[in-house]
Amino acid sequence: MCVRERLASWPVPALALDLDAVLADTRPLWRAWLEDAERRTRVELDLPDDRTAAAPLLDERLGDWRPLLQRFAADRGPLHFRPHADTAAALRRLHAAGARVGVFTDAPRELADVALAHLGAARRIDAVGTLDDVLEALGDDALVVRSRDELAAVAAGYDR
Repeated sequence: MCVRERLASWPVPALALDLDAVLADTRPLWRAWLEDAERRTRVELDLPDDRTAAAPLLDERLGDWRPLLQRFAADRGPLHFRPHADTAAALRRLHAAGARVGVFTDAPRELADVALAHLGAARRIDAVGTLDDVLEALGDDALVVRSRDELAAVAAGYDR
C-alpha cells in the first residue's frame, strides 16, 4: 500500500524511514571512506554497491574495519550531514504524537548512527537497521517512507 493510501488511516502508529532518501544520503561519505581505506591499507577493495553485501568482504580484506569507519564518519560527518528544518520539524511532530519511527539503510550501523547523531535525530529514532530489521522492530504494519515529500505528508496528518 502506498503512502497516499495509508494517509487515510490516522494516526499511523509506526514509520520506517529510508535514511539515505529521507534524512541524509550516507553514500558520499561511504565512498570517501572506501577511497581512504584503500589508500591507507594499499588494498584494492572492489566492493559491491550493496553495503550489506560489502560488509563480509571488508571483514575478510580489512579485518576490524568498523571502528575505522566510525572515526572517519565522526570526523567528516559535519561536512556530509546537515539537518533539514522541515524534516527535523516532521520528526519532532511525529515523536510528540507518539509515533514510533525507525530508520532503514544498507549502510553499516556505525555510519547510520553517526549520520543520525549529526542530524540531531538519534533520540527520536526507535530502531535502526535494514528494512527487515526495522519492520520486525516496529511491526509489519509500519508505513515505509521513501522520500521527504512522503514524510511531510505523513507529518501534516498529525496536525489534523
